Amino acid sequence: MSDRQTDAANEVATGLDLTDEQRMLRETVRKFAVEELEPIAAEIDRTCRFPVESWRKMADLGLCGIPIGDDYGGAGLDQLSYILCIEEIARVCASTALTLAAHVSLGTYPIYAWGSEELRRAFVPDLASGRALGAYGLTEPGAGSDSGGTKTNAVRKGDHYVLNGRKCFITNAHFASTFICTAVTDPTKGVKGISAFVVPKDTPGFLVEPGEEKLGMRGSDWGSLVFDDCKIPAAYLLGEEGSGFSTFMKTLDGGRVSIGALGLGIAQGALDKALAYAQQRVTFGKKLAEHQAVSFKLATMATEVEAARHLVYHAARLKQRGVPYTKESAMAKLFSSEVAMRVTYEAIQIHGGNGYSSEYPLERYWRDAKLCTIGEGTSEIQRMVISRQLLRG
Repeated sequence: MSDRQTDAANEVATGLDLTDEQRMLRETVRKFAVEELEPIAAEIDRTCRFPVESWRKMADLGLCGIPIGDDYGGAGLDQLSYILCIEEIARVCASTALTLAAHVSLGTYPIYAWGSEELRRAFVPDLASGRALGAYGLTEPGAGSDSGGTKTNAVRKGDHYVLNGRKCFITNAHFASTFICTAVTDPTKGVKGISAFVVPKDTPGFLVEPGEEKLGMRGSDWGSLVFDDCKIPAAYLLGEEGSGFSTFMKTLDGGRVSIGALGLGIAQGALDKALAYAQQRVTFGKKLAEHQAVSFKLATMATEVEAARHLVYHAARLKQRGVPYTKESAMAKLFSSEVAMRVTYEAIQIHGGNGYSSEYPLERYWRDAKLCTIGEGTSEIQRMVISRQLLRG
């Protein structure tokens, strides 16, 4: 039996059951990630450099619009195919995977899903093809987990809205040309007074400021957005006025699946490195993997990674089917992100002093994994979402 047939048999046996097209895509992206992204992963982390060349190569491969319909410039593939791409890229370079995930799930999909036909035709083809990069402006200095506490405001004046306020921790901020941002249009209505807008980067009154130095994901750009009497056409309202909170909650459901895939990829990459090292390193006269203390660590790591994969793939398939998946996306994101933290920690432990050294990638994997427990809803918020869904019956 060939390696491909063995992989396919294993996938059916474990319930993953990928199609031939999905397996081919996964193999293509894995080869690209290993050959093009892994060689520069440490350098872009060390220098905090956004790898423009990697973005262009992903665009050439058609990865920038995987789940977007081909009539809007995308690849027209399913959600699981997109998730497989994020996972494979994150196995070697989480920074690049985050760039792609934020672009697709947050910066492109909301326009495709809830924008008017005018907005779709104006922005989605460039975003889906990778000619443009997208970003999403939700978090504010005083409104992170409490996203309903948005202070940025938008006032309707004739055929325009005027935005004032600030956003922070925005992935892709300096390199994006299209932003989706939330703002309060009616402060008397609470979360039902929040709206969403598409804001082109060259809009007067819109400014991008540098972000803070980061612990991890250092090859992924971020920054702050400033709106100072930023005037945008009323037609750039995304959905109905007052629907912004609902829109970004649905956006985050999908985004959490992609962050789950990001954590999954990091965990799998760390497990790969730990397995290889444990089978090569000799201590006390035998390979590390032959010591029960190490082999049991590997067994636990592999089990958790496999469990995370099932949760993430299941949530992606639910989204593709168009059925409710809020609970499942939160579970996938929660479990996968925390597995990434545990597996990277243990991978460092298996490597010993080498794991602590930047000559090996494990310390980078561990630093990158931490964002997965914070971005697009902290682990605490995921538990809140899950418990609410459970208690609703």
